[in-house]
Amino acid sequence: MMILFTTLLSFTTKGFLNDIKYRSQNLSIVLSGTSTLHDWDMKSSKGTTDVNFEVANDKLTGISGLSFVMPAESLKSEHSAMDKNAYKALNTDKNKNISFVQTSATVSPIDANTYQLKLIGKLTIAGTTKVTDLVATAKYNAADKSFTVSGTKKFKMSEYGVKPPTVMMGTIKTGDPLTVTFTTKIVK
Repeated sequence: MMILFTTLLSFTTKGFLNDIKYRSQNLSIVLSGTSTLHDWDMKSSKGTTDVNFEVANDKLTGISGLSFVMPAESLKSEHSAMDKNAYKALNTDKNKNISFVQTSATVSPIDANTYQLKLIGKLTIAGTTKVTDLVATAKYNAADKSFTVSGTKKFKMSEYGVKPPTVMMGTIKTGDPLTVTFTTKIVK
């Protein structure tokens, strides 16, 4: 009898809980920092996010896997000399990508269509991998069953073994703190 009940329960819950694979679309990443001369931004629209959202009755209930990969040299500023210095600091000839792989996650509803995502994972920058947290907001779009995910993460270059770039024999120095702001549409 217990085997029959367990079998029926597993078929019933499968109808309500789905682990659905999604990918990013319309990605926007802005890396912001400071220098002794001016504040600066580097932007990218390249990169891939693969995520398995757990959805029950059109509600996001969990994340069973998330990975993000972005070519480091897709980050561009308005100055090619700055880009060149950034790529040198990131050692992009040996470390082509910046990546994040989730190790755990929690999803908390904010309202009927908005969720707070708290992720823990391994962030790799310039060949150095560190465990870090990432907080984002996911808004469900009922019309196309997609999610718009956005968030901000602050850290220091030196945490990842990146020496803040300098130019003009050290007279212009880049600050160590960085802010990453991201927005992407996540679709099936």
